[in-house]
Amino acid sequence: MRRLLALALCLLSTAAASAQARWTPERANDWYAKQPWLVGSNYVPSDAINQFEMFQAATWNPSLNDTELGWAEAAGMNTMRVFLQDQLWQQDPQGFKKRLNEFLAIAAKHHIRPMLVLFDSCWDPDPKLGPQHPPIPGIHNSGWVQSPGTKGLTDPAYEPKLEAYVKGVVSAFSKDDRVLAWDIWNEPDNATSQYTPTPNKTARVNYYLPKVFAWARSAQPTQPLTSGVWHDNWSDPAKENDTVKIQLAESDIITFHNYGWPEEFEARIKELQPLGRPILCTEYMARGAGSTFDGSLPVAKKYNVAAINWGLVDGRTQTKYPWDSWQRPYVLQQPTLWFHEVFHTDGTPYREREVEELKELTGRGR
Repeated sequence: MRRLLALALCLLSTAAASAQARWTPERANDWYAKQPWLVGSNYVPSDAINQFEMFQAATWNPSLNDTELGWAEAAGMNTMRVFLQDQLWQQDPQGFKKRLNEFLAIAAKHHIRPMLVLFDSCWDPDPKLGPQHPPIPGIHNSGWVQSPGTKGLTDPAYEPKLEAYVKGVVSAFSKDDRVLAWDIWNEPDNATSQYTPTPNKTARVNYYLPKVFAWARSAQPTQPLTSGVWHDNWSDPAKENDTVKIQLAESDIITFHNYGWPEEFEARIKELQPLGRPILCTEYMARGAGSTFDGSLPVAKKYNVAAINWGLVDGRTQTKYPWDSWQRPYVLQQPTLWFHEVFHTDGTPYREREVEELKELTGRGR
């Protein structure tokens, strides 16, 4: 009996030792020191309105991915942030893994290592597989979908599906050097007021966030995990909301969003520096809001902060239109400035000077 008890204790001890914990600041900083300065875009191909159209078999377009990532490489970019969707896994796990593997191969060809986003709380809370509706004229991100949607977030019976998705995707690429990092949840407590609110959304998100980090860590990935803070106070733990507390406590590396003027961008970086971990900005650059390449990129380089802007190529997401397009669609006139995006669909830069500055600051590109 004592031998059996000793064996059981030994096995429990071994399992506990092998379980992956949150990275220490030292491990996170050592990882970051091995990276070049990371600069890139949130990437959706120009022919895709959302995550479904990017990765579903019927609309998967590797040749376009290859072309557009080539433009990114030529501009000096070396990373992309790419959104996945849980229903893609439920629909066809093997096919989804195959297409994601093909995408990673295309990205690697262009010396680009993507950050993969597992869940997202922005825009339409009722995602449906299959053909997607066409873009609504003049409206920013008129077809983007959440993951999980309202049903997946609020129905307890859906939890095993979410767990299977996270563990399945992360396990498939947990040791893959082509993957830069895993973004666990994009803007988890975003209310997305343009649509019918999800009941108790923040409470449900806060229930799931630690679980999703744990599910991802159970695959023992060699890449860091994160979830980016995007609003409220980050400088005083007493003023942080519950979602921010979870994000900052669970993340191996610190990521954040900022669409403000350079002064605000710099202030946000300084709020996060006391955490002692690498800092990556995973969303910025909204020209009409004061966030620009020439304003924010030099600040990011000064503090060795990664910079991933929203949008690479103008297309079906229509994020060249400002957020206020939901209140007044840009159908009779175009905005004075493109809000997001770097390239036209033929590869011509929206502003040649922006691409030149990217190449100058990164020391890369053609």
